[in-house]
Amino acid sequence: MVMNPKQVFLSVLLFGVAGLLLFMYLQVWIEEQHTGRMEKKREQKATSGWGSVNYLQPVPRIMTREKIQEHNTDQNPKYHMPEDPKKKKENLNSERSTRVLTETSHSQREGQALGKTTESPTIKLIEKHRGTKTLFKKFREMNWPLDIRPLNKSLVKDNKWRRTDETQEKRRSFLQEFCKKYGGVSRPQSHLFHMVSRIYVEDKHKILYCEVPKAGCSNWKRILMVLNGLAPSAYNISHDAVHYGKHLKKLDSFDLKGIYTRLNTYTKAVFVRDPMERLVSAFRDKFEHPNSYYHPVFGKAIIKKYRPNACEEALNNGSGVKFKEFVHYLLDSHRPVGMDIHWEKVSKLCYPCLIHYDFVGKFETLEEDANYFLQLIGAPKELKFPNFKDRHSSDERTNAQVVRQYLKDLTGTERQLIYDFYHLDYLMFNYTTPFL
Repeated sequence: MVMNPKQVFLSVLLFGVAGLLLFMYLQVWIEEQHTGRMEKKREQKATSGWGSVNYLQPVPRIMTREKIQEHNTDQNPKYHMPEDPKKKKENLNSERSTRVLTETSHSQREGQALGKTTESPTIKLIEKHRGTKTLFKKFREMNWPLDIRPLNKSLVKDNKWRRTDETQEKRRSFLQEFCKKYGGVSRPQSHLFHMVSRIYVEDKHKILYCEVPKAGCSNWKRILMVLNGLAPSAYNISHDAVHYGKHLKKLDSFDLKGIYTRLNTYTKAVFVRDPMERLVSAFRDKFEHPNSYYHPVFGKAIIKKYRPNACEEALNNGSGVKFKEFVHYLLDSHRPVGMDIHWEKVSKLCYPCLIHYDFVGKFETLEEDANYFLQLIGAPKELKFPNFKDRHSSDERTNAQVVRQYLKDLTGTERQLIYDFYHLDYLMFNYTTPFL
C-alpha cells in the first residue's frame, strides 16, 4: 500500500509529538531524581555531628526604627532622621540565577522585609525528618550569650601595642553596650547557616574572619592563605587566586556542631569601614572600570530604570553608570536587581550583635589593627599585613575628600537617605555622622 503525502505528513507529525512527550517526561523524571539526591545530601550534611547540645540560636531584632531615631537624636540632634512614610522596607530581589549569584545570593536570600521571618529550605527539609522537630525547637529557644570573652594577650610581648589595645577594648565595649541596649530577642530572622556564610575559617590558628568587602578583605584573605600554609607570602597571591581560587573554607561549610564549636572557641574578627567611604569605593571599583560582571548584570538594569532616554549603547553594555543613578538603585525598595555584598550593610553581612566578635578592626587604622591581631593569634613574626592596593593601584584611594566630590552630585535628601540606609553601621561602630 502506497501512502499519499498527506498520510506521510500526519504519520511524521504523530511520531514527532510522541517523541516530544517522551522527552519531556524523561526530563522531568531526571530533574526529580537529581533534586532528591541533592536534598538527601543536604539533609545528611545538616544532621551530621549532632549531639545532645543545642546549636541553633534565635536571631534578635537588632533595633526598632523608633529606638534608632531616639538614639540618633540624642547623639546628633543636628542630624535628626526624618520620618519615613513607607518605613523603607528593604526588598532584596532574589531573582536571576546567574553569577549574581555567587557573590550576592546571601544578601538576596535575606530579601524579605525586616519584620518578617524567613524559613530556610534546609530547616524545612530537616523538620520533615522524624525525631528532629523537638531538637530544632530547642535550638530556636536558645539565646545567644550576652557577654564576650576577654582577648588572650599572652602572646603579645611588645609594649608598643598598648595604645592599639586600649582602642580595641573601647571598640569592643562600645559594640557590646550598643547591642545590649538595642538587641531585644525576637523570632529568628535568618538561620544559622546564613548568618555565618561570610565568615572564613583558619583552623591552624583558630581564627574566624568575617569578610566585609571594601574594608581590606582581599589582603585579609591573603593573610589567611599564608597562615593556612597555602602560600609563602601574601605578596605573591593574585587577585583571582584570592577571590576565585576557593582555597579557604567558610563556616557554613561545616555541620551545626562544627559551626557552634568554632563560634565558641575560635578568635572572631571583623574589620569595618566608614559606610559612606565604603559605598563610594565600591562604586568606583565596580562601575568606573571595565567589568564583565557588574556592568551587564547591574549596570544595564540601573541605566534602564533610572536614566531617562538612555542611548542604545548604554542599555546594551551597562557601562557608564553615574553615582546618582547608583544611589537611586540602592535606595529603591523595588530594585531591578538584588543587593550585593560590596555595598550590603555590615549588620547584615556579619551580624555583630549576634556573633560577638573578639576583635573589631577598622579600615582607617587597618595596618596597625591587623598587625596587632596577628600578634594576638601567634602568627609568625615575619608575617606582616600587606599595604598594597589590590586593584586599580594608580587610582587615588577613596578617602573623605574623594567622598565629598561624589556627594556633591546628590541632593541633601539623597545624602540623608544614604545615612538612613547605613544608620546601624554608623551607630554600631561609632562612626561620626557625615556632614549631610
